[in-house]
Order: sequence, then structure tokens, then C-alpha cells
Amino acid sequence: MALESINPEELDTPATYSHVVVATGTRMVFVAGQVAEDKEGNIVGHRDMAAQAHQVFTNIGHALAAAGARPDQVAKLTIFVADYKREHLAQIEQGRVALFGDHKPADTLVGVAALSRPEYLLEVDAVAVIDDGV
Repeated sequence: MALESINPEELDTPATYSHVVVATGTRMVFVAGQVAEDKEGNIVGHRDMAAQAHQVFTNIGHALAAAGARPDQVAKLTIFVADYKREHLAQIEQGRVALFGDHKPADTLVGVAALSRPEYLLEVDAVAVIDDGV
């Protein structure tokens, strides 16, 4: 499996993601939107974006592992943030870096009015591309 990150010269180079990711592999893994719940379904970090971000990305990591995928094989993330404010970005990035380190998949961040439960501040889904031969 190979992921090639591209940041075209004509676009500003982002610090936390890639504008384009070209993925080659033999299998795609789609991770459903993950929220800040623990194994028992309890909300983690009620009204605390940093705590929720950490739990959400921890859950993404567990879901990837269950499919035999690693965080560095993620090509694309979609990040949904309830009642988004600019100051949320740094807190979300802390959770993201805890899982991905220097890996920078393409992403889209969408501010939304609300998620499926009022306690949820953040929901993230992921797409990974893996090569079964590696």
C-alpha cells in the first residue's frame, strides 16, 4: 500500500493535512463516524472538546485495528464539529496527532449545528487503503 501526499505549489501548504492523497492498495476500509463514547457506550468528556477529541481518535484507532489497518494507512478523514468555533481546532488537532503523529491524511472539517446526541461535540469518519500483500 502506498499513500502519496501532494500539496500543489498553487495552494497554501497546510500544517495538519494534505490537499491531495493518492492511494494505491488492494483493500479499502471505511470507518463509520466515531464519537466520544467508551466501550460501554458512556460519553467521555462531557462538554470538553479536548477529551472528546482524544476519545474519538482513540476509537478510530480501535476500528482501524479491527480491520487490520494502521493509522498511517488512512487516506481521508471527515470531521464534523457541533457548534464549531475556531478555538476548537487546536483541541481537535491534539487528539488527531495522538493517533496519526506526522501522518497527514486529506481531510474535511465541517461545522454543524448538532450531532446525533446533544452531548457529542465531535464525530470523525475515516477511509484507509491497505495492501493485503504487505
